[in-house]
Amino acid sequence: MTVDGGRARAGAGQGGAQAAAPAVALRGASLAFGPRTLWSGLDLDISPGEFFAVLGPNGSGKTSFLKVLLGLRRLTSGSAVIAGRPAGSAGRDVGYIPQQKGFAADASLRARDLVGLGVDGHRWGIRLSRRKADVEIDGLLERVGASDYAKVPVGQLSGGELQRLRVAQAIAGGPSVLLCDEPLLALDLNHQQAVSALIDRQRAETGAAVVFVTHEINPILDYVDRILYLAQGQFRVGSPQEVMTTEVLSDLYGSRVEVSRVNGRIVVLGLPDATTHLHHDHTHAALALDQNAEEGEA
Repeated sequence: MTVDGGRARAGAGQGGAQAAAPAVALRGASLAFGPRTLWSGLDLDISPGEFFAVLGPNGSGKTSFLKVLLGLRRLTSGSAVIAGRPAGSAGRDVGYIPQQKGFAADASLRARDLVGLGVDGHRWGIRLSRRKADVEIDGLLERVGASDYAKVPVGQLSGGELQRLRVAQAIAGGPSVLLCDEPLLALDLNHQQAVSALIDRQRAETGAAVVFVTHEINPILDYVDRILYLAQGQFRVGSPQEVMTTEVLSDLYGSRVEVSRVNGRIVVLGLPDATTHLHHDHTHAALALDQNAEEGEA
């Protein structure tokens, strides 16, 4: 049921006399809701430094896959290990970037306060060293290009600005795995590119593995090492070149799906739902489909 895929790019935890332990490991993993099976028999290793994308239509189990790794949903069978520990117990070794959601316009929380929750929001009581925390927050804001609006209330920020802050919050503490739940959803193309680049920069500079759930492959196509594609209770794993083909997607969906490449971007036509992997150019708006539907998973 799997297609063998490429491994992480050179220098990203691969190499050396002994291979590094997987950042994420699933063995015999199955997930079902009543009679409906999202996937079964999934054996998967994600390497340190690998950029791993999870794609599929609404309801295929993409967000549920992340929930399993976060320990928020139990597998029906099999096991899941992340950062060397059972899913849900890895603590600050795992960073999480959620979908973009705004704040109330009158929210008093400032940008730096939101990032600060990633620095010491896991601790109880009074902040022991405000100066130390402030230095770390300032460094994170600078890293994601958000210093200019550090003191602006979050309710006044755009979706792209908020996602920069959520990246900063997620990378506080230097996690070894970054879990990203459609972090580009509802962002314009420029902010999609900027947020994707920030996430890949963290991967490249720290060796963190990235697990990136998305409806849309093109904004991250230059970064992705492998894809897990979920559809109709089946899956395929491999490089974008191996998985994003007419033959593989047609087999997964059980109907003809056309995959082509236009100016280095992937265009998928004939999917049985509103999911699209097209985002090669806004001038092709006639082909663009709505990406804003949220996961309809149980």
